[in-house]
Amino acid sequence: MTAPRHGPSLRRQLLRPLVWIWLLGMLVATAGAYLLARSSANMAFDRSLQDAASALAAKVTWSDRGPLLDLSRQFMELLTWDRTDHVRYAMTDAEGNVLAGDSAVPVPLDRRASFAQPTLFDATLAGEPVRGAVFSVTSPMLDRSVSVIVIETTHKRAGLVRDIQLGMVVPTLALGTLTFALLAWGIRRGLQPLRDVAAQVREHEPNDWTALPLERVPAEAVPLIERINALLSDVQHFVALQRRFVADAAHQLRTPVAGIRVLAQELELELSSALPATGTNASWAPLLQGLVTSSDRLTRLIGQLLSLARSETALSVNGEQSTVDIVPLLREATEPLVLQGLRAGRSIALDAPEAPVLARAHPLWLGEAVSNLLDNAQRYGGENIVLRVRPLEAGAEVTVEDDGEGVPPEQLPRLFEPFWRGERADLRNDGGTGLGLAIAREIIERLGGAIDVVSRPQFAGLKYTIRLAP
Repeated sequence: MTAPRHGPSLRRQLLRPLVWIWLLGMLVATAGAYLLARSSANMAFDRSLQDAASALAAKVTWSDRGPLLDLSRQFMELLTWDRTDHVRYAMTDAEGNVLAGDSAVPVPLDRRASFAQPTLFDATLAGEPVRGAVFSVTSPMLDRSVSVIVIETTHKRAGLVRDIQLGMVVPTLALGTLTFALLAWGIRRGLQPLRDVAAQVREHEPNDWTALPLERVPAEAVPLIERINALLSDVQHFVALQRRFVADAAHQLRTPVAGIRVLAQELELELSSALPATGTNASWAPLLQGLVTSSDRLTRLIGQLLSLARSETALSVNGEQSTVDIVPLLREATEPLVLQGLRAGRSIALDAPEAPVLARAHPLWLGEAVSNLLDNAQRYGGENIVLRVRPLEAGAEVTVEDDGEGVPPEQLPRLFEPFWRGERADLRNDGGTGLGLAIAREIIERLGGAIDVVSRPQFAGLKYTIRLAP
């Protein structure tokens, strides 16, 4: 299992504790709404039960025959008018015997507190929960007491509790959800400047070391952006030093190498004139020829290094690039190589339309890039080389094709690496430097284009494709 490349996002770290706080708040709000709804509903219905018990107790009359309930028809209808809940009543003596009313009404065992005020109790009637109130009164003349009991089922009570809960919980949940959504939006909006900076970093070209802007960047992220800008400045400085070193070293080497080559040629002439044509010259001629060949190759390598350094410097200025007809540029770059190819037994054909093909290019360096591709095809490709130019809807496409052996698929990604010339390049004496393709890619990418290569089995040989921007 691979370790994660980075930690959790800042947005997740900010939202995670807020989620738990929001859930805890919702839980507390829901529990509070439930308790408050039940308390409020019970309080209202309990007060109504106590009032009913008090009113019923006021109807108790005392006579020689004992206590009586003097209830009118209107009072009975008022007491039992509810069609949702069933209301029942009873009057019992001190021993719990029912003297009037419904004998099924449950009688609480402890009624001592009910002499001062109506008291409440919970019970069941026919398997259904009921809520009741009991109020006990004592005869002013007889040493007797009775208890008046009023009970009712809890359907309306439960419905009211449910309505109050919905009325409180739903807005609470809606408000909490809206608050959380606003917090998430606020965090996302606050982190947007960081995403903008990341997008600007992604849009930076590989050779673009301009500083990242600090506008709209949060104050907490300013030290990070400043450090990145400092690193970009350091990289730009070191790359400039490297380019200057390569250019200066190549320039300084050109003079002594040119001198060696001239001296080798002069030595060859002197030895040829001083020694007879047969016999002794067989021992020094190959050595001298190798010295001349090596000096030529070193001269070419120095020239390629200078081209690489100059292209990196020249093409970094966009003002030197413009949209031009690339066909004349490519034809001019191809002509010097045609005769060279004919002498080596290879032909170079230009396949281009008569109409102009417009693309973003540099008058000098596009030809340099294509010349390097053609030179590579002459050294390692087959006998037939074709340079094709085609217009695109946006830009142009240039291909260099040969019918040689091609390159194994596993080596294709390394073709554009500097100084890479394939397996056992040390055994080949082809005069290559390993920089031509690297220079071509550097030029094309700095022109805003792209270059890729395919070989067998997709193409019978080797094919380089250049796509130039409009």
